[in-house]
Amino acid sequence: MESIVHILIWAVLVVMGLALLTMLVFGIRSAAHGKVSPISASLVVVPLVLLAILGFVIGDWGYAGIVTVLVMFGVGVLAVILSGVRSVLGG
Repeated sequence: MESIVHILIWAVLVVMGLALLTMLVFGIRSAAHGKVSPISASLVVVPLVLLAILGFVIGDWGYAGIVTVLVMFGVGVLAVILSGVRSVLGG
């Protein structure tokens, strides 16, 4: 039973890797064809940069990942609130 768990974990990691690779390839393709604005494409990199900065500053990559998720969650909530306020005020 132990060996099946390890095989399944590796299978999930491989599928996730293939999914990320596919997303990267089609993202580059869309950017090359001009279907994606550079600003929106650069926003995808923000969590990775934040993770790298926090990882090197804190030194604990697991904790840096948790802090990154919490910060990005906070930024998302703030964006939703500001968008709602803007639409209520008629902007």
